Amino acid sequence: MKHLIILGDGMADHPVERLGGKTLLQYANTPYMDLLARQGRTGMLQTIPEGFAPGSEVANTAILGYDLSQVYEGRGPLEAASIGYDMQPTDLALRCNILTLTGGLIRNHHGGHLKTEESEPLIEALNKALSSDIVKFAMGIQYRHLLIIKGGNKHIDCTPPHDHPDEPWQPLLVKPQEGWEDIREMGRMTARETATLLNELIIKSQQVLSNHPLNKQRAAKGKLQANSIWPWGGGYRPAMKTLTQLYPNVQSGSVISAVDLIRGIGHYAGLRNIVVEGATGLYNTNYEGKAAAAIEALRHDDFLYLHIEASDEAGHDGDLELKLKTIEALDRRIVGPIYNKVKGWNEPICIAILPDHPTPVEVRTHVDEPVPFLIWHEGIAPDAVQTFDEQSCKSGSYGLLRPNQFMQTFMHIQ
Repeated sequence: MKHLIILGDGMADHPVERLGGKTLLQYANTPYMDLLARQGRTGMLQTIPEGFAPGSEVANTAILGYDLSQVYEGRGPLEAASIGYDMQPTDLALRCNILTLTGGLIRNHHGGHLKTEESEPLIEALNKALSSDIVKFAMGIQYRHLLIIKGGNKHIDCTPPHDHPDEPWQPLLVKPQEGWEDIREMGRMTARETATLLNELIIKSQQVLSNHPLNKQRAAKGKLQANSIWPWGGGYRPAMKTLTQLYPNVQSGSVISAVDLIRGIGHYAGLRNIVVEGATGLYNTNYEGKAAAAIEALRHDDFLYLHIEASDEAGHDGDLELKLKTIEALDRRIVGPIYNKVKGWNEPICIAILPDHPTPVEVRTHVDEPVPFLIWHEGIAPDAVQTFDEQSCKSGSYGLLRPNQFMQTFMHIQ
């Protein structure tokens, strides 16, 4: 049996008064997810292990069955793997957003939904002005890039900018972790020195970016400026086993995502990265291209991780209507076509659908709460749940699973 996980990033939500007290999954028109919930089995999953923040890097790694206490090194190293940067033993890799600051506040975490082609000259300008023997910026996609500090220390507190929209940015600057301020690991600077360097780069980047012709053009057109870097999620090179090593029935596997983070997790998990033209990570992503690529991958691979980012971005923006549209698009343009194509295959497909964490539109950040999931394959004995949403799945036959239990349960279905 082949295994497919369809991950709707940030899809879960809270009850919303404007929707009559329903969550977005309850309110949205999702006939295919409801059908699979009705024909399959459901439950709730705690995706964030105790002691970890509810980031996508944590949740997606945990969903794939990894023990975060053994492999977690932050978001930066995963994204480094995705863009092909070969981390050296003393490298500190950090995710580096290009974002918008206005009036002393973090206006957004994405620079006004910066496009990749717009980011390229900005990264070039940052490297020209700020790179050195120990500092390097590397291109990612859209607003998501990489900052490498050679000899940097990971024991620092960096704030994910999407967790603090419309909040003052200066109190959120990088700080050394308590107890690590002046400890010097072999070949590395102290945490205090690392924090000081990163804060200097943030301040200097604002002048570089604000004076860049691209931002002057954006300002003239009334667009938001992409006027500061924001590094976070730093770590060293992780040591992860592949999914084949963890699950012998996975002889080959793939990952489909527009997000460097997920591609990086896939890289360390030994999954083949499938690039889909027009995949953006936003509401306008190429849903049909992703569905077609998924169907084709399942003809050859034992395992596929299909990641859709759009609902998470809409949640961070607090856009209720857009998030509803992204949920319905995932159902109609991803789940429906894949289900209709594979349901009659000779070799059966086991499908799981779930979010990685809630990103409630009225909170605009990730929250550490269980998420609903469903598992379907031909011949599975269904439970009594009729719809796929946060409330219904609490009655599912799987109950509440801990992070490492989901993948064990899913992959043991043969």
